[in-house]
Amino acid sequence: MMLRYFLLLLLLVSGGLRADALDAIRERGEVRVGVALFVPWTMKAESGEFYGFEVDVARKIADDLGVRPQLKLYDWDNIIAALEKGEIDMIAAGMAITPARALRVNFSQPYSESGVSLATNTARTRNFKKLDELNAPGIVISTVEETISADLARQLFDKAKVVTFKSSEQAEQAVLTGAAHAYVASMVETRFLALQHPDKIDLPMQKPLLGSVSGFAVRRGEQQWLNFLNAWIAARQADKWLPTRHKYWFDSLDWSKATPR
Repeated sequence: MMLRYFLLLLLLVSGGLRADALDAIRERGEVRVGVALFVPWTMKAESGEFYGFEVDVARKIADDLGVRPQLKLYDWDNIIAALEKGEIDMIAAGMAITPARALRVNFSQPYSESGVSLATNTARTRNFKKLDELNAPGIVISTVEETISADLARQLFDKAKVVTFKSSEQAEQAVLTGAAHAYVASMVETRFLALQHPDKIDLPMQKPLLGSVSGFAVRRGEQQWLNFLNAWIAARQADKWLPTRHKYWFDSLDWSKATPR
């Protein structure tokens, strides 16, 4: 009986002494950050250099930790598995916080917002006063097939004709030429389309059709590491660093004029 209690105590103590990722990162002198290619979260120049919102974030976190950042690129479908295997210390990829993903990873508090939004052809919808006017026979909505945006467009505009395309370029062209009255896509895509074509495209809504928030993802049980990231988010929200960088990358195209070669 005493032996059983001793073994149980040993297991509890050894589990409590397990080094947290934060300790390992500081000892290693490097934080390994998993990223995925999405404009403008993470992009890759011809030289191989990464740039984008999440790149700025990863570098700032590393600087505040006093370590080097190592950015590791993954396909979206493989990035959570890489975290689970211990190949990376965190995911910074604009990952939306969802219950399904939270079964596999621990999320930080939100540090950015995103979602699905709507862009309209200004000439074809100039006299529209309400969103409901887009949900009517004769109205054409463009979107990209097999996406959340397409599913949402069919739900919200069930009386209109929802036309899906294989690529965002094709769907955008439809609303630019007036073949479609509106385009349903991510907030980033619709915003950039309006910035690129202010004379043709309008953003009639201040809020997204479907909102989401993004958080950093860490391995389950890495509480000290998660505590640091939550404190980092709170501090960088308070000193306006995060809102300022987010505005630079998502509310303008100024960054496209200063991209690395």
